[in-house]
Amino acid sequence: MHSKASLGLKISAAVGLLFLHAPLAFVILYAFTTEERNYQFPPPGLTLKWFGVAWSRPDVWNALTLSFQVAAVATLIALILGTLAAGALARTRFFGREVISLLIILPIALPGIITGIALRSAFNLMDVPFSFWTIVVGHATFCVVVVHNNAVARLRRMSPSIVEASYDLGADSFQTFRYVILPNLSTALLAGAMLAFALSFDEVIVTTFTAGQQSTLPIWMLNELVRPRQRPVTNVVAVIVIVLTFLPILAAYYLTREEASASSRP
Repeated sequence: MHSKASLGLKISAAVGLLFLHAPLAFVILYAFTTEERNYQFPPPGLTLKWFGVAWSRPDVWNALTLSFQVAAVATLIALILGTLAAGALARTRFFGREVISLLIILPIALPGIITGIALRSAFNLMDVPFSFWTIVVGHATFCVVVVHNNAVARLRRMSPSIVEASYDLGADSFQTFRYVILPNLSTALLAGAMLAFALSFDEVIVTTFTAGQQSTLPIWMLNELVRPRQRPVTNVVAVIVIVLTFLPILAAYYLTREEASASSRP
């Protein structure tokens, strides 16, 4: 039997949600302001002008394209490495297993500035020039963790007898993975990939240390904030980032929620 929440708890929850989401409302509001230099409240007027300005600026498109490409490649790498690591760690026991698990999740547990400095130092020691691929490697370090955690959780809930039955029926390792393991992992991997893409798309700190002269969309936004003119363009781009990251996170939430409800049913 579920008890009703007290009035104080409801008010506290409402205040907490307001505190978290009010800044997003202001970002969206100032994307429509007619004032281009300062953030007056209330705005002196509303306009769609800045959406057209942002659409016509090639630097916005270049940064957006780079962010998409980096996020897509980093997510693909994370899907492959995260799934393989999960398969190796979830079903087998060996000396050093817990240490390897800790090393895999360490990049997302450490502050981003530590990961960024470590990667920059490694690239400098190996004389690797900063490029698209150095950004991808930096993003893949924490994207792998997201996919790995989702895959491990699903593999631990999956009965080992399913795999054993597949082998008993004559299937080889590849067939077992394709027709038994992968269908059971599909929603977990999809949710992990969406979360990894969203994390990569709006990553700032690690990108700062691995991008060199390149500018992803978050880096472009930071650079634009110091300019005294056309500040609403930055808010327009921020609205785009909110939408592009909110959608995969929302989809991942519903995928994992449906899976959790299905597994809790008798």
